Amino acid sequence: MTQTAAPPETREAAPSPLRRMRLWAAAHAVDDMYQGLVPAVVPYFVLDRGYGYVAATGLTLAAALGASIPQPFFGLLADRRRLDWFAPAGVALAGIGLGLAGLAGPYPLVLALIFLSGLGVAMFHPAAGKGAREAAGDSATGMSIFAAGGSVGFFLAPVLATPALMAMGVGATALFIPPAVLIAFVMLRRHTRTAAGPAKARTGTDRWGPFAVLTGIEVVRSILWVGIITFIELYWIRHLDSSHVVAGIALAGFMLGSVIGTLLGGRMADRFGAVRTTRIGGVLIIPLLVLLRFVPDEYAALAVALAVGIAINVPFAVLVKLAQDYLPTRPGTAAGVTLGLAMSVGGLFAPVFGLIAEHHGPQGVFTVLCVVPLAAVVLGLFLKRP
Repeated sequence: MTQTAAPPETREAAPSPLRRMRLWAAAHAVDDMYQGLVPAVVPYFVLDRGYGYVAATGLTLAAALGASIPQPFFGLLADRRRLDWFAPAGVALAGIGLGLAGLAGPYPLVLALIFLSGLGVAMFHPAAGKGAREAAGDSATGMSIFAAGGSVGFFLAPVLATPALMAMGVGATALFIPPAVLIAFVMLRRHTRTAAGPAKARTGTDRWGPFAVLTGIEVVRSILWVGIITFIELYWIRHLDSSHVVAGIALAGFMLGSVIGTLLGGRMADRFGAVRTTRIGGVLIIPLLVLLRFVPDEYAALAVALAVGIAINVPFAVLVKLAQDYLPTRPGTAAGVTLGLAMSVGGLFAPVFGLIAEHHGPQGVFTVLCVVPLAAVVLGLFLKRP
């Protein structure tokens, strides 16, 4: 007797590309929420536990090291094998590590847990970036939805964390463990349906020169990002003489601008081209940072913080897609470098910002940040169309 195939209605259909993109975006939001929690928690380690600026920025450095150094290796693995469990395991590790850090007592243990959280981020991004590109195809707008998920996560971090941290102290980080476990469970259930079979073969010529230029731009953007999110609340509190609530709103406003800028950048790239959009974002950020540094009113500066968030994230999704266009046979590596390695390298400069803040206050950090984008503007002149 021959077996008959199961009728179509009894077979479980694979998720549509749009549903897969939404899931990748949701997972990206949860994963990057834990990256956003690091700068949101740093001021409370300073205020509650008496950490100095250098010790506090050491936490940012630990997260950056965990998220940056392993990225190329995870990217290579994602390109060579279908390691669909990498992304769920990564987001789970990111959440559990950061969630336990606020409960840990000794400073070395706090550093170790935040490092493990960064390692989870390193596992997530290459696999997620590759899967999102498969779902989005050649659409910059589609990739901007995935990238905006990360910006949403960064935005939600201070919005959710600030009231909890104010009420409970740094131990409130434990409240953020369940989202990581839940999204990891959902991803394992849904993405294993589409994981059967070998990875799709990719063709094209990898262009490492333009990719290196693009990576340099992402590093500059990362330095700006880390400097702003680490010190923006302390800038409001200690330079503008603001309350903790208004300082939290400043960080949240910057993050909200990041979401808007990411989505806007994808639409601009589809209309004007990825290279031109990247250059526009690099030029826009300079006058806005200068304005932020010299606006004396804590409330007027909130609008500028929103605008800075928009400008700094206009090239975000564009750089991810452009990197994958430059390395068509290595989408996981490209995503790992742009979403992870280059983005995390800025954290390596956190101790430098800490030293500047020790001698010149948070306002000294923002003065230096006004000059940093000039490097991205110069590098943007050397970008090539894919």
